[in-house]
Amino acid sequence: MAVPLLDATVGIADAEGFRPASLETDRGPVEARYYPVPDGELAVLWVGGVGGGFDTPARGLYPRLAADLTADGIASLRLRFRDPRDLEQAVYDVLCGLSFLGRQGIHHVALVGHSFGGAVVIQAAASNRGAVCTVVTLATQGYGTDPVSDLACPILLVHGEADEILSPSCSIHVHRKAREPKKLVLVPGTGHAMEEASEAVCREVRDWLKAYLQER
Repeated sequence: MAVPLLDATVGIADAEGFRPASLETDRGPVEARYYPVPDGELAVLWVGGVGGGFDTPARGLYPRLAADLTADGIASLRLRFRDPRDLEQAVYDVLCGLSFLGRQGIHHVALVGHSFGGAVVIQAAASNRGAVCTVVTLATQGYGTDPVSDLACPILLVHGEADEILSPSCSIHVHRKAREPKKLVLVPGTGHAMEEASEAVCREVRDWLKAYLQER
């Protein structure tokens, strides 16, 4: 599904390595943080949950990997939802992010979402099969994930076994409905934010992204 991206402005690089970006859409601006790679063709698009802002689980997983992956030729775009409680609007924001990356010459993208964002990236991937190479969900919710059965790309699901906000049964259910290739990782002693096993989660996500993006 094509989404009208009216315009985009990208600022000067921040000390943390990203360039602030504003994606102008017919529904209002979507704020983003862009980690460019010169002449890059691969990227990861990262989104958080209902907490809003530039949410990141696992002790800064998103900014950490976004910066690290540039050395492997993989750019990143971190999005802030306009309304982090509206699933349809959030999916629209991600599709706008894909449109922005396409304008940068990037047409092979991984989508990563935490909690509510897990349902968002699944729906966005189902709506835009051409650009999305793989999907990663972290402690995903179950609601809104039915389109996972339509995905033609690999999916990784990571969930803490001690998650008291969203039961690991959510990811188990999504995994059952997903097509191959797929992988489910249940992390012992880990809660919703995955802080207790941040290093293990980081390795799992990094290895998966590199495997399924760099084979393109």
